[in-house]
Amino acid sequence: MKLKSNALQQAIKFALATTAAGLFVSGSAIAQEEQTEVKVNKNVEKIAVVGTRSAPRSIGDSPVPIDIIGGEELSKSGNTDMLELLKGAIPSLNVHSMPISDAASLVRPANLRGLPSDSTLILLNGKRRHRASVIAFLGGGINDGAQGSDISVIPSIALKQVEVLRDGAAAQYGSDAIAGVLNFQLKDASEGGSFEVRKGRYYEGDGDTTQISGNVGLPFTDDGFANLSFQYKTADATSRSVQRYDAAQLIKAGVPDIPAITQVWGAPEVDDDISIFGNVGLELTNDSQFYMFGNYSERDVRGGFYYRNPHTRPGVYSNDGGNTLLVGDLTGDMSGNCPTNIAITDNVLESPDYINGVANNPDCFAFNEMLPGGFTPNFGGNITDTSLTIGTKGEFTGGFLEGAYYDLSGTVGYNESRYFIYDTINASLGPDSPRDFSPGKYEQLEKNFNFDISKGFDFDLAYDVNIAGGLEWHEETFTVVAGDEASFIAGPLTDQGFGIGSNGFPGFKPSDAGEYTRRNYAAYIDIEAPFTEEFLMGLALRYEDYDTFGSTTNYKLMGQYHLTEDLNIRGSISTGFRAPTVGQANVSNVQTNLSSGVLVDSALLPPTNPIAVQLGGTELEPEESQSYTFGAVYTIGDLFLTVDYYNIQVDDRISQSDKIELDQADKDTLEAAGVPNVQNLAQVSFFTNDFDTTTQGVDLVANYSAELFSGSSTFSLAYNWNETEVTRSSNITGVFKVSRLENDLPNHRATLSWAQQWESFSAFSRLNYFGEYQGVHVDYDDTAKTADAAITLDVEVTYFMNDSISFSLGAQNLLDQEAEKLDFTVAPNNNWGGKYYETSPYGINGGFYYAKATYTF
Repeated sequence: MKLKSNALQQAIKFALATTAAGLFVSGSAIAQEEQTEVKVNKNVEKIAVVGTRSAPRSIGDSPVPIDIIGGEELSKSGNTDMLELLKGAIPSLNVHSMPISDAASLVRPANLRGLPSDSTLILLNGKRRHRASVIAFLGGGINDGAQGSDISVIPSIALKQVEVLRDGAAAQYGSDAIAGVLNFQLKDASEGGSFEVRKGRYYEGDGDTTQISGNVGLPFTDDGFANLSFQYKTADATSRSVQRYDAAQLIKAGVPDIPAITQVWGAPEVDDDISIFGNVGLELTNDSQFYMFGNYSERDVRGGFYYRNPHTRPGVYSNDGGNTLLVGDLTGDMSGNCPTNIAITDNVLESPDYINGVANNPDCFAFNEMLPGGFTPNFGGNITDTSLTIGTKGEFTGGFLEGAYYDLSGTVGYNESRYFIYDTINASLGPDSPRDFSPGKYEQLEKNFNFDISKGFDFDLAYDVNIAGGLEWHEETFTVVAGDEASFIAGPLTDQGFGIGSNGFPGFKPSDAGEYTRRNYAAYIDIEAPFTEEFLMGLALRYEDYDTFGSTTNYKLMGQYHLTEDLNIRGSISTGFRAPTVGQANVSNVQTNLSSGVLVDSALLPPTNPIAVQLGGTELEPEESQSYTFGAVYTIGDLFLTVDYYNIQVDDRISQSDKIELDQADKDTLEAAGVPNVQNLAQVSFFTNDFDTTTQGVDLVANYSAELFSGSSTFSLAYNWNETEVTRSSNITGVFKVSRLENDLPNHRATLSWAQQWESFSAFSRLNYFGEYQGVHVDYDDTAKTADAAITLDVEVTYFMNDSISFSLGAQNLLDQEAEKLDFTVAPNNNWGGKYYETSPYGINGGFYYAKATYTF
């Protein structure tokens, strides 16, 4: 095999110059002689596995754009959430805080290139990662209905590097890789390790966070390694709230038992967040290797929810908008002569009709007796995530496959989300209602088996043509488990107009429970041909067949050409797809959300439910995408620069429909179908293939290293321009949702980083720029406005006491840049208690400072 030695030497030269800071670089790859792996540094190898089925590739020479983020850079952040760590390093990745958003506050979705979280494929050590069981029913517009992987369980201390393939890759990896691929590479050292303690809090004095983490590399016999990592974390809740206007008015009227803050906007409380990861490798022979890796992770999360007003909440206090009090007759035979026309004034507790007819009448009941100041449910859950991959890889040494490389593996991944709702009631049970409920749980189980093979063939070109192929089998099971009986039972006050089930999140009934399974298999081929020393082309084809909606075939064509030794151009064109998840096709749920500023109950129905069909629902089909990229890579000395334009068209996008108002005929049909609490439902929604989008943008990445200020300096600039246009939609999608898809994320994002290394000190700083975005509060179009651009600054300084012990001080959002404050000309009287637009791309909590101690051995 013939090696492009000049290009590889330039790549290695640049990698060596930048490893001190571990900053990300945009890179790519080249075939290497005898398939050897080039290792540059134990922290950042600058070798990418994604984007090719040839040998692992070195930087600076790839047909597709790849970022490599080293484990050291991931550790230089005050935030302990993997999503926030990646957001600081990848400008095209956006992560929203979800202060009050049902399950999306338990597993936060992330958006690469403006597409939903389940349009980015997640890999661990190059193997497909399972989805979370959480479906983001209230996902802030862009992620409504998304079901992506739970990235937050991966601790940064376990990672050698993260590879970000910024290109459509469904033809190579299958469903979900429309926006790109994130590949998390676990550490594989057989010796050494580190132990770290970190403590921090927000400038506001809340959100205290403690994290303890460790990593150790051990020999696994003389020919292998066992690398183990753990992370334990707790985080207190935060509040960026003021008193709601209606609650303040109730306090003035003398209504008792109303907290100073009735509705909290902030980060949820995270308790006992533990993750354990293991990575094992063993050489079986000179030509074969066994590998195994996996994780166990669990955490408890508890966050705020919407306040229930003691005069107006439907199904609990009043069923006519707060005009008259909802009163229940406890006799069972309606002999209590309970009043039904008690007028609600400023304080219904002072009404003589209430005092005489309810408070002093043991046969009659109103929830004002039990909860006179209203109540605010807390929504939470226990999230469990585990996975195991076992495989073997190596080289055939005989027969017609001699010289070919193989990889055979099996993966099992499981995620469980058990939901809890606290401080609420099942109104239909009246005074016998408990206050805390377990509404049930979702489970996601995935099994994956892969066989890959690749071999270089000499066709008398510049070097060997690599031909790879393989087979994949995948099974996905989504399970709904019923909740405790009190969370869904219709109590004795049901027929009197009181709501059924735990208020805010009625439990899953046994009839809702079920197990839904889908299987698919794939066959694929991948060819990379170096026609000349300067010109490389690749072709990938993938056929995938699902036992539900049928088959799909996708391709990817990519190329790279060296104009000069320092400058090359690259590009790709591809098709892709994203299959609807089993959960999206089958889940049903009742949730509380705000509609035009009014708190209502809304049912999510399967798209094949008769009501959904009547309103325009159909069986889900896969999304289809067409994308192309074109860019250039420039390397001279210690300067490395890439610029890439991308265009992604997605047809028949899957999302949750707009909330559709129900008429009485619809309610009667739903009630006959067994949907609970129908008469209190105001809206329904369902998953649908309803709209098309075109997303385009530009990524620019520049890195420069030099000896400055009596030390080693590394500078990195990354910029992303991203724009999404909805090119087809209907009334099912809704005008406001179109606006959210197009405008919620900033069109412009950039980061400028500087890492400085001296003998006993190091410093890291990053300037983050966020362009204008659409500020939205409580998912209500009347509150939307264009929010200003902003800059935040992250800083960390480290003192190395000796070779083993170091101490760090740092801050995220050092200058405490505030999120955009609510404009009360469009959100009058602050009806919901918020202070900031929750679509802020840098969150609403403000500055965070921390201290860290690290022991390395």
